[in-house]
Amino acid sequence: MKQAKITVVGAGFVGATTAQRIAEKNLGDVVLHDIVPDMPKGKALDMMQSACLEDFDSQVIGTNDPADYKDSDIVVITSGIARKPGMSRDDLLKTNAGIVGGVVDNVKKYAPNSIVIVVSNPLDVMTCLAGAKLDFPKNRVMGMAGVLDSARFRCFIAMELGVSHQDVNAMVLGGHGDDMVPLVRHSTVSGIAIEALIPKDRLDALVTRTRNGGAEIVGLLKTGSAYYAPSASVAQMVQSIVRDEKRVLPCAAWCTGQYGIKDMFVGVPVKLGRDGVEQIMELKLTEGELKQLQSSAHHVRESCKVIGV
Repeated sequence: MKQAKITVVGAGFVGATTAQRIAEKNLGDVVLHDIVPDMPKGKALDMMQSACLEDFDSQVIGTNDPADYKDSDIVVITSGIARKPGMSRDDLLKTNAGIVGGVVDNVKKYAPNSIVIVVSNPLDVMTCLAGAKLDFPKNRVMGMAGVLDSARFRCFIAMELGVSHQDVNAMVLGGHGDDMVPLVRHSTVSGIAIEALIPKDRLDALVTRTRNGGAEIVGLLKTGSAYYAPSASVAQMVQSIVRDEKRVLPCAAWCTGQYGIKDMFVGVPVKLGRDGVEQIMELKLTEGELKQLQSSAHHVRESCKVIGV
């Protein structure tokens, strides 16, 4: 059986850790690309020297040449800069739109049959940009956000109750920002609704902490942002696609009327398999939940206008 080829664009903390997780799971051979001379080659060589210790046979190569994307089955885009002091949100949007736009041009040229997972921030807007520029079938373009936001919510629930993280199920929809929609009503611990286990005031606090999950880590690190959980989130998506697991995961996917949202990438539950987004799962949401989700999608749409998407 042919080994999958997975290209990770951007060899910073998120990209390099993503490459490492993919290799260690033996999900395919990995190409790690960055524009910094030789840096991705050094990181790739370091990973390869751990192969005999971590028991993986995936090949990892580092490169500065986008032509090495050729024949990739999956391309993960992590390129971009973090917001700096004095930089407005619109400045960040425009700067990263230029960076991601250039990567997308390379993907279109060298890996026209790939499935693309966008991780760069602002994530939902960058996914919209990729979808517009690539002109791929929309099931082959998606954004990683919901898996990460849901993992954070699950983590906080497990910590609150002192239970195994494996027994907690939860889902977060909407954009990757302050207006994300943690679905408290659909969250359980071994099938038990968390509303029966956690008082409302504490639940509200967990929802707020989830929405601020990334900012909390940035504040603690002082410089830089999260990369362990984001890379694990990407690896779970890649695994579901490569192994055709058909996992139901929340991803930024192209909606065509689902949840009253049309012609827009937004975080919704999807079935992920070999063909990418194989189905959008429509949950029965309350009026309040649906309104929050649509409001989140509206904010993404408004941000897209800033970069002309």
